[in-house]
Amino acid sequence: MALRGNSIKHLVNGATFRNASSFASLLPKGGLSYLDGKWVSAKSGATFEVRNPYSKDLIYNSPDCNIDDAKDALKAARGAFEKWSQETTPKQRGAILQKWFSILQQKEEELARLLTTEQGKPLAEAKGEIQYSASFFDWYAGEARRIYGQVVQSAVPNREHLHIREPIGVVVLITPWNFPTAMIARKAGAALAAGCTLIVKPAHETPLSALALAQTGEEAGLPAGVFNVLTTGHENLQGMSKFLCESPDVDAISFTGSTGVGKLLLTQSASTVKRVCLELGGNAPFIIFESACLEKAIKGTISAKSRGSGQTCVSANRLFVHENVLDKYVEKLKNAVGQLVTGDGLDPKTTQGPLINEKAVEKVQSLINDAVDKGAKIVCGGKKGKATCYQPTILTGVTKDMEIAHQEIFGPVIAIQTFKDEAEVLARANDTRFGLAGYIFSSDASQIYRVTRRLQVGMIGVNEGLISCAEGAFGGVKESGLGREGGAQGIDEFTQWKYICTQH
Repeated sequence: MALRGNSIKHLVNGATFRNASSFASLLPKGGLSYLDGKWVSAKSGATFEVRNPYSKDLIYNSPDCNIDDAKDALKAARGAFEKWSQETTPKQRGAILQKWFSILQQKEEELARLLTTEQGKPLAEAKGEIQYSASFFDWYAGEARRIYGQVVQSAVPNREHLHIREPIGVVVLITPWNFPTAMIARKAGAALAAGCTLIVKPAHETPLSALALAQTGEEAGLPAGVFNVLTTGHENLQGMSKFLCESPDVDAISFTGSTGVGKLLLTQSASTVKRVCLELGGNAPFIIFESACLEKAIKGTISAKSRGSGQTCVSANRLFVHENVLDKYVEKLKNAVGQLVTGDGLDPKTTQGPLINEKAVEKVQSLINDAVDKGAKIVCGGKKGKATCYQPTILTGVTKDMEIAHQEIFGPVIAIQTFKDEAEVLARANDTRFGLAGYIFSSDASQIYRVTRRLQVGMIGVNEGLISCAEGAFGGVKESGLGREGGAQGIDEFTQWKYICTQH
């Protein structure tokens, strides 16, 4: 079955989705993926269910693509690569990205409702994600024309040394469920600007946002084969990923997800020595020094912890609060947390949506139970709500012998530890194999200088809890990843240097 893109425009055009059942009636029966500019079913005809994480209602039966479908996607991406990289100029590619940016702006409401329906986050957050996603197409529309080379003076007469940057080739993007639009856009904007062609493998929990991106990309003018989407259920996931990592027709893998899966993909890609860009798990320290403005610290805590119900890789994971300001901080924080409302993301009153599934709830509850058994105190929350919602929770008295002090929580739990001095908290903050993001709150300029230089993370928010933006280079150190996304640095992952030596 193959249909043109117009058949799926009701995914994003003019619909208001009040509940999952009405949404399901708007989708093509049997499900479609997007390959070589066409809307197609999986070759096997198999599908998997996509359900609303809050209501558990069926939204869509998505194609369960397998390796046979992946071969078709590779053929399409490889076939489109030369024309896209060689026969379109950076200015032309930038113009398409700029148009894509405008389309996402125009369809923000519809895309956000789609995102909330399949992922669960509050509609206001979903709108923010669409804006954030669009910003990468806007940014890389300009960066496409700024992929510069280098001329190096020769020590030998009449010889020239030229270095140029070329697109790396066919890139596979493997993306997570927590930011189903943004994690594709952040990678795709840079890769397409550089001249690469793409195969997108979205999370099986949230394939519809990827399909909507394919639709809007087609409307923006992306040629057939440049942007392909393979939706895959849980059972086919491992085989599909292994095939793509080991395929010599794939030139690079860009993955966002857990450190464990990232290590596996890195191992599987070694046989072809392909480029691998990894944005992996975090264990972000959030340090509140004695001189901190507590109003900023509270605002930063809520920003860094409540977004996505704590299901983000840069979420504040280990809260270190100076012992002299602990009581005031906890009092103010409890008041702020008390204003959060959990529930259905499509309800305007909701500020905290559900966790993605029951397994996520069980993990959060297990971490809290372990901490309480070892002496931590629950200030507020600590219980499951309706569906897979979990009450925003504050824990005090957290110590290093508790699991929650070492594991990525991925839930709305603020686990507070105390410290006495700067040297102590730096040692504890760096005592982890993760190093994605970190946050510090201080009014002491000298302290800010010292701590930002010594904190072993790839990104730091200073008196700020929201640090992600298109202009900033996103990525970590240690086991939190390889490479950077966003900013001018994001282009580096999708280009390679060529040296040309010419005798005149």
